Amino acid sequence: MSDSILSNGSDALEETLGRLSKKPGVKATIVLDRVSGSILKTSGQVALIRKTNNTSMTSSGTQTVGSGSFSSNNETAVPGSSLDQGVEELAAMVWNFVSNAGDLVQELDTEDELKLLRLRTKKQELVIVPDAKYLLIVVHDTPPA
Repeated sequence: MSDSILSNGSDALEETLGRLSKKPGVKATIVLDRVSGSILKTSGQVALIRKTNNTSMTSSGTQTVGSGSFSSNNETAVPGSSLDQGVEELAAMVWNFVSNAGDLVQELDTEDELKLLRLRTKKQELVIVPDAKYLLIVVHDTPPA
């Protein structure tokens, strides 16, 4: 593949993430590698998605963990922090969820494929969009019923 094709895919992903982050109620976005499940990009308040034990909130909206900090505008969590561990655990859980859902779809109909997953809880909703290269996870507030 040429670099221009790769950069166009990256530009399209950046544009999509930018549009999503401006939507009301969107807390965070996470992009995972479709094959390995590794975190490629995060944005928004990813630290607020999964509760961790060693965090404290400062008045500026920055969460501190030990000597590192995580701002809601950062692209990735602080390496080695419990925030980073929480995001990685969430990514692993979502990747396993998508893999299992994909297996279910294949067992139901081998000519079908998984296109979208929505996981709604009392506090938030995860919308997961599998792509050939990525898993896009959008976390937003659950509107009152």
